[in-house]
Amino acid sequence: MLKSIKSDLPASIVVFFVALPLCLGIALASGAPLFSGLISGIVGGVVVGSLSGSKIGVSGPAAGLAAIVLTAIGTLGSYENFLVAVVLGGIIQLIFGFLKAGIIGYYFPSSVIKGMLTGIGIIIILKQIPHFFGYDSDPEGDFAFFQVDGENTFSEIFMALNNISLGSTIIGLIGLGILLLWSNVLSNKGKIFQLIQGPLVAVVAGIIYFLITGSNSKFGISPSHLVSVPVPESLDSFLGQFSFPNFSQITNPEVWIVAFTIALVASLETLLCVEATDKLDPHKNVTPTNRELLAQGTGNIVSGLIGGLPITQVIVRSSANIQSGGRTKMSAIIHGLLLLTAVILIPRLINKIPLSVLAAILFIVGYKLAKPALFKKMYKLGWKQSVPFFVTVIGIVFTDLLVGIGLGLLVGIVVILLKSYQNSHFLHIEDKSNGKHKIKMELAEEVTFFNKGAILKELDSLPIDTYLEFDVTKTRYLDYDIIEILEDFAFKAKERNIDIKLISKRGIVENPSSFIEFFQLRPKSNISLS
Repeated sequence: MLKSIKSDLPASIVVFFVALPLCLGIALASGAPLFSGLISGIVGGVVVGSLSGSKIGVSGPAAGLAAIVLTAIGTLGSYENFLVAVVLGGIIQLIFGFLKAGIIGYYFPSSVIKGMLTGIGIIIILKQIPHFFGYDSDPEGDFAFFQVDGENTFSEIFMALNNISLGSTIIGLIGLGILLLWSNVLSNKGKIFQLIQGPLVAVVAGIIYFLITGSNSKFGISPSHLVSVPVPESLDSFLGQFSFPNFSQITNPEVWIVAFTIALVASLETLLCVEATDKLDPHKNVTPTNRELLAQGTGNIVSGLIGGLPITQVIVRSSANIQSGGRTKMSAIIHGLLLLTAVILIPRLINKIPLSVLAAILFIVGYKLAKPALFKKMYKLGWKQSVPFFVTVIGIVFTDLLVGIGLGLLVGIVVILLKSYQNSHFLHIEDKSNGKHKIKMELAEEVTFFNKGAILKELDSLPIDTYLEFDVTKTRYLDYDIIEILEDFAFKAKERNIDIKLISKRGIVENPSSFIEFFQLRPKSNISLS
């Protein structure tokens, strides 16, 4: 534990600074109390972090759920009614975990997962540009292309460039310079620069800058461009920020619909994030997915009971944790404790951090996820990998996370079907012998109804007076749909003077009258030739 704390503590500080504005921004984008975002961040770090089997994953409120939360609060009538759905959603996730539904994440192609990471990296950079220049009209947690303020990602950037805040931009550039200097130069100069992380120095520099320039000077920073954490005046006012579920609504069918929606979307986002973070992890740890669903379900129950937003494992914080050297789950837990400490003890100090400095930190995170070299690498891997990758990236940037992943998965399935269509058989044409074309067709190991079109096309294109060797010795599974095609072809072959030699492990037959009889099949069954 002491060995890993050297890596986990600095990483947890970076994740804390990344998580703090995102928790608040996602709450704002969700139409929920700001404090609810902090609650879910704390629960995601401490509760989920303790129960999870992931060493590097970080959980908290997710931008992908913001639209669902915003709509659900309005539909259910109050935030307290919505919290019932969060608790029930957590219970449903526990059921998913016990049913071992965690395997779902493994069915997403690697190209789509890489596209998801890259798309999120691009979104992080694009969404932070307005904050970097001191234009903060849109919530930090709004990661969809079409935003809650009526703008979109790119129109927001153009508006930011026309409304630059000089003070925010200056300290943003200073913070970015510190981060680059720290990671590229100073981190190799001594252990002190590895223990004290660049993001912490950048944040301290931002606070000092604000204290020196204030908010009224030409080079100052407006309070609207600073972190905004609720500041309790007393213990009673602090406790008054918590909300509790209205369990009288538990029989409301709409509450259950929202609960199932939260459980499904949160589980899918978590499993995709687990798959992605395991790929990013330099130590290649494998997260037990069913345990992760159990941890997430418990976290959502706790979060809902005390007024927090729904929780998922989130890629922005998880990738920041990995890139900052986090080794064990202690980094996630400590980040949650730092959020709790900041909310209770130093909210006024936290509220002096410029958002542009945090934007600079996220620029680095986004760049590491979407390095230009990755685009070149995916292109070189060929269209089967590059097309789903680029579709996923474009889909995420121009719609939202789940739509982009869905588009990438759909394209990935189409690619699989095309390759299945193309690889159903091998055709070898020899010279004429005895006045007939000699052609050998060898079927693949598994042949399903997806291959009907390709095989039928080849059989129909055979010329008259052909000698066909039809080899199924390597075929282990043959769909009945293919048998029907062969049955029809055997009838047509006689009219076209095509001789057939059927070769299989069961023997060799010249001009079989019935393929169904040969394989001893009953109608609408399939054949296993293994």
